[in-house]
Amino acid sequence: MSLLIRNVEIGGGPRQDVRIEDGRIVGIGHHLARASQELDGRYGALIPGLCDHHIHLFGLAALADTVVLDGVSGPSSFQARISAALALRGEGAWVRVTGYHEAMAGDLSRDDLDRLAPRHRLRVQHQTGSLWILNSLALESVSGGASPPGLELDGQGCSTGRLWREDAWLRARIGAEPPRLAPIGKMLAAYGITSVTDASVTTDADAAGRLAQAHRTGDLPQRLTLMSGGELTAPTDAAFALGPVKVLLDDHALPEFDDFLNRIASARSWGRNVAVHCVTAAELALSLAAFEAAGSLPGDRIEHGSVVPRAAIDQLVALKLTVVTQSAFIRERGDRYLSEVDPVDLDDLYRCASLQAAGVPVAGSSDAPYASPDPWLGMAAAMDRRSRDGRQLGQGEVVTGPAALALYLDEPGRPGRGGRIIRVGDAADLCLLKRPLHEVMSAPRADGVRATIIDGRLEYLTEPA
Repeated sequence: MSLLIRNVEIGGGPRQDVRIEDGRIVGIGHHLARASQELDGRYGALIPGLCDHHIHLFGLAALADTVVLDGVSGPSSFQARISAALALRGEGAWVRVTGYHEAMAGDLSRDDLDRLAPRHRLRVQHQTGSLWILNSLALESVSGGASPPGLELDGQGCSTGRLWREDAWLRARIGAEPPRLAPIGKMLAAYGITSVTDASVTTDADAAGRLAQAHRTGDLPQRLTLMSGGELTAPTDAAFALGPVKVLLDDHALPEFDDFLNRIASARSWGRNVAVHCVTAAELALSLAAFEAAGSLPGDRIEHGSVVPRAAIDQLVALKLTVVTQSAFIRERGDRYLSEVDPVDLDDLYRCASLQAAGVPVAGSSDAPYASPDPWLGMAAAMDRRSRDGRQLGQGEVVTGPAALALYLDEPGRPGRGGRIIRVGDAADLCLLKRPLHEVMSAPRADGVRATIIDGRLEYLTEPA
């Protein structure tokens, strides 16, 4: 199979043609040989396909049947959103709600949810992804046998309805069918995304097998790299590559230091890097101490880096750690940060420019479904650091358009360290834009993507060639 893309801007230079055969770029220049399939680029920029370096594919797919709490600002709007969802579902039905924060209606318990939904099985997920709150009917449906370690009990030994980090247990108890992945593959292709790293700590052989099969069938055409909390084996057909071993930290239940070191040692024994979930200063301090004690390797990662005190930057440099950040949280949650975070700490949130200036490798990602999967929104947020209301957080962390784009151009196995360019011999994973690059990056938007090519195949095209 061959594809010729004509009249495209590459690297800001004059228009050229790109010829692709059997999934690889075989020619860049003028007057190239015709191909079985041709696409006129109409002088738009051709760039390497984008990579989302931290996403949760099954969670994103599950949003199709989920009540999302975007825009909820207080108890009355929270109650109204839940009531509207209940009205569309019969009594006894499961209702899945995501994106909750205490600013909406305080610390929820099963009693609070019982008052909202006495005749439905309601479960509400905290926006961090670390906590589910279930009402009594939902708890009765999943009860039986030994209680999971993450089930919170009150002083009388009764369940509060709060489940910490028990996604796999809850999923197994509910017994729901895995969500469809084909719509996710199409959506990501429409954004120009050609590769993703799934950062789910719960990925086991079964989940990995389902993702691999979705890739083989074309439902997920993107190249897949998978993290996991335990040992995992890559398939011989390269349906996915192995990513780092994920270490998940929670401030309320931080692991013993020796346990942390043992997890790093296990990852090393499997020949893999380590990626640590860090959303607080305490979690970052513990992670830096663990890497200092166990030794760090290029490719070890700090996921999120939600709070990075300036004093920690030199340690990140010394340990050669990569930070995989999500600038979109500044856009999506910035107004709440401004009302809740001490002003002296605002500059520590989702750092970007200061890390790069110090020599810390930084890569971009979405953390979807906990934020929008749109990488162009992430780029725009990295460039202006403005909330939805237009207020700026951390002006010193603003990056240029080219730097924002570069956050998403690295190889999945080298985030922050392996920026890709278009050259002969490389895999044909490409994104064609509707306009020259400087025009698109002056105001990044997903609708600037015209076509996405993965392994030489057109996976997305807005209009006929």
